[in-house]
Amino acid sequence: MPSSETSPLLRQESTTSYAPDEDHDNTTAPRSTFARNLGALDGFALLISIVIGSGVFSSPGPIDANVPSPGAGLLVWLLGGILAWTGALTMAELGTTFPGEGGIQPYLSYIYGDVFGYMAAWSWVVATMPATLAILSIVFVESIYSSLGINEPNPPITHKLLSLLVLVCVTTLNSISTKTSTRLSSFFVAIKLFTIFLLIIAGLVVIFVFLGEGKDLGGGDWRLHNWFSPRDTILPDGTRFDWTTVSTWESLGFYSTALYGALWAYSGWDKANYVAAELKTPSRQLPLSINTAIPTIILCYVAANAVYYVLLPWEVVATTDAAAVTAVTHFLGKGVAYFATALICLVIAGSALGNSFVAGRMTVAAANNNWFPRILGTVGCIGTFQISKTTTEDRNMNQAMDNGESPINALLLNTLLSTLYILLGNMRILLTLNGLAEYAFFFLTVLGAIILRFKEPALPRPVKPYLLVPVLFALISGFVVVRGAVFAPVQAGVLVGIWGAGLVFYFCRLWVLKERVGRAR
Repeated sequence: MPSSETSPLLRQESTTSYAPDEDHDNTTAPRSTFARNLGALDGFALLISIVIGSGVFSSPGPIDANVPSPGAGLLVWLLGGILAWTGALTMAELGTTFPGEGGIQPYLSYIYGDVFGYMAAWSWVVATMPATLAILSIVFVESIYSSLGINEPNPPITHKLLSLLVLVCVTTLNSISTKTSTRLSSFFVAIKLFTIFLLIIAGLVVIFVFLGEGKDLGGGDWRLHNWFSPRDTILPDGTRFDWTTVSTWESLGFYSTALYGALWAYSGWDKANYVAAELKTPSRQLPLSINTAIPTIILCYVAANAVYYVLLPWEVVATTDAAAVTAVTHFLGKGVAYFATALICLVIAGSALGNSFVAGRMTVAAANNNWFPRILGTVGCIGTFQISKTTTEDRNMNQAMDNGESPINALLLNTLLSTLYILLGNMRILLTLNGLAEYAFFFLTVLGAIILRFKEPALPRPVKPYLLVPVLFALISGFVVVRGAVFAPVQAGVLVGIWGAGLVFYFCRLWVLKERVGRAR
């Protein structure tokens, strides 16, 4: 039983203990499958791999449609990066204070109680991860259509069906061998950086050719208009939106929606604690990894978006969900755009495979905590039918999945939920839903970290950023969640309904488990 000084805020006791370990920064986890054999350079590469996905190629349109000027759009990208940076440092504090596995769920369980850890797992499995996979599948298809010169404001059902096909392919690949997808990590990192590098080179070529020869190979608006002056925005339905008529409060709502697009692009910064589990000396190497990787990502994102405004007429940026492909097509023609599309689709496929892999693991972890039905925690099974040569009795879940077996039931659940999101929503609606679902729990987690600073000041913290860092994240993320919910009541209502269903499921399952225990006695 822990002392009153270290008891969880809303619980009477903690089921997890942490003891000092002189060999590893005075912290150790009760259980971990990670070997601490990586250095700061490895941590840098891992964060680059995790964070850079499809967002920088798909989010510029939704962001530009919700800001009054290109300059404001770039500031949103910068703010999103700063928010990711402060969040990553705070998560690193929790990840090294409570080293182990499970993402934010164990932190929330320790701070607030098991029901909060469960709700985080429920939200990730039922809302965040399916919405993420739905967005990736949609962007994959839209990128191909954009390379063909087709940009539909309201894509037909055939687009959704093709997105479902992409989703099924991703699930199938992960079901065959999750180990294969992890081995592709280095390849996808190279593709991501190479693609962004080519975009930046294209923008520089346009600028230097204009400066040297006076010939504009880009969209023209970049040199004719003030980057920070309000201009009419062409919305996806073809109507013009006059920003000079928008009130300050309404502007904050638009900026919140735009910020969700940027946060989607930076999604993955919260996985910094997984990097900490693999570093030899997290207290030194983790801050170094974060403080080099995330600024690099911010620079890449801001530069790439500046290039979109150089290569494209500004009216086009707001209407496309595949900015990179549209920009390359406008600049170099369809032939080169096909090559760019192939690169971008590889980036998206890598992100989809990785997110599908993580979604399966999250579901298994929740099932192993008795939060979800046990059948979702099995590996190598379809339903109750065992398709692998080994059984879960032969080795534990983590070992089975590490050796190539997959949590097929968990993947099928995630695919079913992702299918619903693809059929019932579109990318821009899902971006807001995803942002609300993620940042509501990020806010609670970082708020808990701040509270622990005062409630348990003696708790070992190998990584301890200045208090201003988590406070800044909590203030911005809290505002984004509240104002975003007001500005997007439909998505907020859907999310509240999902959380309500989760609470009903939790307490019903708790009652059933207690009844079983009672009958067993």
